[in-house]
Amino acid sequence: MHQYARYFERYRQLAQTRPLVELAPHDILSQFRAELDAAAGHVAPGAKAEARWNEICVSRWTYESEIKRPYFHVTELDEGQLANWRKYLDFEEAEDSYSRTQFLYERCLVTCAHYDEFWQRYARWMSAQAGKEEEVRNIYQRASCLYVPIANPATRLQYAYFEEMSGRVSVAKEIHEAILINIPNHVETIVSLANMCRRHGGLDAAIDVYKTQLDSPQSDLSTKAALVAEWARLLWKIKGSPEEARQVFQKNQQYYLDSQPFWQNYLRFELDQPTSATAENTQYERIKQVIEDIRSKSALPSEIVRGLVQTYMVYLLERGTQDAAKEYMTLDREVHGPASVAHAKTGETVLPTPPQAANQPPSTENSIPPAPQTNDYNYYQQAPVNGGVEGAPTQE
Repeated sequence: MHQYARYFERYRQLAQTRPLVELAPHDILSQFRAELDAAAGHVAPGAKAEARWNEICVSRWTYESEIKRPYFHVTELDEGQLANWRKYLDFEEAEDSYSRTQFLYERCLVTCAHYDEFWQRYARWMSAQAGKEEEVRNIYQRASCLYVPIANPATRLQYAYFEEMSGRVSVAKEIHEAILINIPNHVETIVSLANMCRRHGGLDAAIDVYKTQLDSPQSDLSTKAALVAEWARLLWKIKGSPEEARQVFQKNQQYYLDSQPFWQNYLRFELDQPTSATAENTQYERIKQVIEDIRSKSALPSEIVRGLVQTYMVYLLERGTQDAAKEYMTLDREVHGPASVAHAKTGETVLPTPPQAANQPPSTENSIPPAPQTNDYNYYQQAPVNGGVEGAPTQE
């Protein structure tokens, strides 16, 4: 505050030596004259302006005093600094002054040039102003081409959606392709590109995007597994052909035996199929076959297999037939039982535990922690009443 007062005092000293027409525009001078006339000579010239300026400074000093680094640096800002910029921007936007808010955003982005959230916030605020389409484009271009690291493509994807909204679909497509040049295995960008091609070119155009990426030598197996699942989702959700989607999963499972996203999406696909009392048995066989493939064919770690089997066990309880309890208990023993009987994957061999020497405590090295006790309906559990301890005996 002291610095602001010094600036104003110097301005007042300068103002006494210069003609009025150099110091303020005509409308401001007219306002001052009106204030003088209304005060009948009892208020010093510019007193109301000084009071207003002090009010502006005081209201912002809380945020200004917390700005520890007003310049750009490659090191990250701490959370307190980021929170202060967020609050300062909230305050200035609430004041509803376009020029002040824009100026504060520009100041903020000097310090926070590498942070997606402030570029996107600036673009969203600017897009809410009438007739500012070119300014929004300029914000996205500065962020995408100069400041935000290419490893963070979120702002570039927002830029692509903005250009698509503006009717420049070819530019939006080029933005997606530019991202994939630098990070070819970014699944979100590939899916976004496929969806954009579907919106403007139909389902076949989207499938062509997935096929191109699946044939690309730059795509690794984990990326291809996720894209196969997205391809099947398109056939199911957009084309309305679950059978074609199922064939995509079945034909490609041999290539992605160790991919968790592939098997998760395959299982979720079968679980989410609409069914009826007459078709439930058929759907049950399909879901059971997926689980058997996961346990016998996949190369997933046992922990992942255990989680997928647990999902199937919940299905048995919720949608199974009268024989579901028997299958459930068998799986419960094999998945969550002790090491002597548990084998999440079929075909696993349980190795006998070597005998311990006399008077030698059992070794804990490389021991396998016990499987957590499961409760398939734990999402229905409620907190103990009256601060009681869950599971503790109650007094009658």
